[in-house]
Amino acid sequence: MNITIIGASAGVGLETVKRSLDRQHTVTTLSRSDISLPSHPQLITLKGSATNKADLKKSLEKADAVIVALGTGKSMKATTLYSDFARLLASIQQETPTNIPFVVLTGFGAGESGAYHSFLMGLVFKFMLKDVYADKTRMEEIIAQSTLRWVIARPGVLTNKPLTEKYREETKLYKGINIGSISRADVADFLVKQAENPTYLHQYCSLAQ
Repeated sequence: MNITIIGASAGVGLETVKRSLDRQHTVTTLSRSDISLPSHPQLITLKGSATNKADLKKSLEKADAVIVALGTGKSMKATTLYSDFARLLASIQQETPTNIPFVVLTGFGAGESGAYHSFLMGLVFKFMLKDVYADKTRMEEIIAQSTLRWVIARPGVLTNKPLTEKYREETKLYKGINIGSISRADVADFLVKQAENPTYLHQYCSLAQ
């Protein structure tokens, strides 16, 4: 199938490109930076911005599924990247409706999940990640209120450990849920498999090892 990956140059996005190619998909990427992968016959790279309408529409043209893995790197400054993208995507959906799945990466701490952190992680979010996650929450809200067919993935703390394909998928929030760490490779595995077969449509799925 043809999978478009938005935000593919680093982190989970780059791992998602690798995983998609490993699973024999044709991949179109949209990112502001170059992708550090060898050329591949099933890889089409577009350099552009996810908040530019022409760039975004071009990346979606032939997609059978879309994975959104936008990130701001290590920056903890306030941003509107996520919500700006979501508003643009929702407006494109209104103009040219599509039924393809959109698998969207946020993180455990976005939306209602922020109330289910451990005490220590709660402090990290309160004093370091609050502003970034406020905008991730806005993105979730905009997408959830749109007519898109969406899955939202909320992984815990990301690591560089290898792919295992063994991880927890939690669609309910409950006291003691304990969403700890998970490898970027395993998050990528989840995103690609949901693009192939979106079993969690219109659900928020927390991920941990």
